[in-house]
Amino acid sequence: MIRTKLLALALVSSAALACGGTARPRYAATDPGLDLSRVVLYRNGVGYFERTGKVKGDVLTLKVRKDQVNDLLKSLTIVERKSGRAVSVSMPLDPQTWANAALATLRPGQGSLAQVLDSLRGSHVSLRTGGGGAVRGRVAMVEQLSEPVGDGESVRIDHRVSLLDGDALRVVKLSDVRGVVLEDGDLAMQFNRTLDASAGEGMFQQVAVSVRLAGARSHDLLVSYVVAAPMWKPTYRVVLPAEGQGRALLQAWAVVDNTSGEEWRDVRLALTSGAPIAFRYDLHTPRDIPRPDLTQVGVHRQAEAMVGETTYTPAPPPPPVAVTPPRPPAEPARSRATRADAKSRPAAGPGGGGGRGAAGWAADEELAAGDGWDDHDEPAPALDADSLRRSTQAQARAQTVAGQTRFELGDRVTVPDGTSTMVAIVNADVEGEEAFLFRPGGAGRGYEANPYRVVRFKNSTPFVLEPGPIGIYAGGSFVGEGLSETVGAGTSATIPFAVETGLTVTSTTATDRDEHRLIKMSRGVLEVEQFSRRTTTYTAKAQTLDAGFTVLVRHARAGGSYVLASKHEGLGELPDAYLLRLAVAPGSREGTLAVVEQTPTRTTISIWNQPALDLLEKLVVHAELGADARARLRPILEKRRAVARLDEQLRGLAERRNKLDQRASELRQNLAAIAKNPRAGAQRDKWTKQLDEFASEGNKLGAQLADLEAKKLDLRVELDDALDGFELVGPPAK
Repeated sequence: MIRTKLLALALVSSAALACGGTARPRYAATDPGLDLSRVVLYRNGVGYFERTGKVKGDVLTLKVRKDQVNDLLKSLTIVERKSGRAVSVSMPLDPQTWANAALATLRPGQGSLAQVLDSLRGSHVSLRTGGGGAVRGRVAMVEQLSEPVGDGESVRIDHRVSLLDGDALRVVKLSDVRGVVLEDGDLAMQFNRTLDASAGEGMFQQVAVSVRLAGARSHDLLVSYVVAAPMWKPTYRVVLPAEGQGRALLQAWAVVDNTSGEEWRDVRLALTSGAPIAFRYDLHTPRDIPRPDLTQVGVHRQAEAMVGETTYTPAPPPPPVAVTPPRPPAEPARSRATRADAKSRPAAGPGGGGGRGAAGWAADEELAAGDGWDDHDEPAPALDADSLRRSTQAQARAQTVAGQTRFELGDRVTVPDGTSTMVAIVNADVEGEEAFLFRPGGAGRGYEANPYRVVRFKNSTPFVLEPGPIGIYAGGSFVGEGLSETVGAGTSATIPFAVETGLTVTSTTATDRDEHRLIKMSRGVLEVEQFSRRTTTYTAKAQTLDAGFTVLVRHARAGGSYVLASKHEGLGELPDAYLLRLAVAPGSREGTLAVVEQTPTRTTISIWNQPALDLLEKLVVHAELGADARARLRPILEKRRAVARLDEQLRGLAERRNKLDQRASELRQNLAAIAKNPRAGAQRDKWTKQLDEFASEGNKLGAQLADLEAKKLDLRVELDDALDGFELVGPPAK
């Protein structure tokens, strides 16, 4: 039963990978003897091709796809291998080749019927209208119309097509046209060929470019050029260690598509990462620049009477016509090879092609029989790190070229035309771990409070890992997948691959501005930093994790001048966030992490201000303040404390005197109110006595205030003397 299933799977897979590769005819790419030897594919849609061999005669023929002609002309280099000198070349201009290249730009998704008709000026057509009639003639012009619709605020765009039929000029709105007949059979045939190209067949037809070689009749050449080619695509696999942390297996493959129109047979293949600049430029289509016709100026001369200051001035030349380069052709979708295999072997090893033939699968059948497989179902072998490591043979070496990483495959490979293949480029052990990662907003809709399960690994290989999908394996099976950004050599990556629903993380945020720090103190003036603080507290709760766990919290930076108030163990810094560890001890299912960010504002205050005294009180007991500085600061602080105590007493006495003054004022108002009442004598005597008592007590308070002010003045003089020449630098920030 197993053998039957494997054979069926082999036949289906082989047919899928070979799809499109056998139905299309093969084209000879160059003259006999000049073979493709090297291919370098880039991530920006171009490929570098090298050919070597001997060519007899003085004409070299190169064949590329129609859409690659301009790239070929832009980058073609021909070198005589024996002498190392560039060969003088020339290319004949072939009008039919220009026409083919121009027609290749007419593709679905580009242009419109109006543009097509406008490009066919002078051609005979028949336009069938909605009324059932037909208008015939040569296309003279196509004009755009703007017609108001409804209330006049909306505008409908239409076109007016003018056809010349004999001496009659007929006009038809394009919106009334229901059909177009091309009266020119050759033109219709060219359009049919263009449709073949759009359907995917003609796209692989090639244009022959003839190069004339100067000198000898036989040439040993190295020919190189850069033309459009599909970007290679990376895909990765990470196998987690059994303990969740330690040595992980990192594997990488490159998916390579061959749409060049020829088979790449036994070529040296290299893959380059990075983003080199490449663009299209039309060098193949001849460009005619419109010039003014001044024939009449030189032929017809006639003197004219001088009238006033009138002079003859020829008409200005017409403006030059802008030449619009053709839009690049759309890249056809290609088939993609898979890497599924019944025994977890890579889809294509070094030197392999874009799929496995029947012979390869037959070999699998023989191997299965030799291993004792029978028709009874048996459990499949586990996909552990050792078996996957042995199944992949990556023989690529890395080198840096102009700041870009290039993967040079050790063995030659064959990639049939119109197929995809996978080549292994990385198979290495790296440091890795499985962890949880929480970011604000959680893991998506419905998982706002849940973290991700992530794999963290360090790229200890010399390769730069381009962005691509990463499959994660653990415990002998697939557990999830994720996407990576570019991972440089020697850098770490964190890849989410699943959502952890048994763990929740919540957060609260608070702000304050109470913290001050002394920068410098000089002659009684303190330079201080006042901190605006933002405290975010994360709380992690698990449902079943009793052995302890760690959650990586991706905390977004507060922005501006905010910085972390203190360093955290295992801190990771990202461009726009911090990566912090929230550790929960074994036996507990809940833990918290406080992230304090602060932004300092510098200002100066006098030692006589109350915030200065509070700051000095903290400073004198600061652990990092030196003994000498503490000894000089203590007497200053004692005097400042004494002044503060006097200030407090003065405030109390002043408050009491103010209350006495207020009551005395009220009594005076009352006495004034009863001054003319002869029957209020007893009340007048009582209030007068109280007023005298208030005045006596007020005099005593005034004397006490004067005495305290004198003492305070003496203390301030002593403190000013102590501060003269005193300077102090505050302890560094933690």
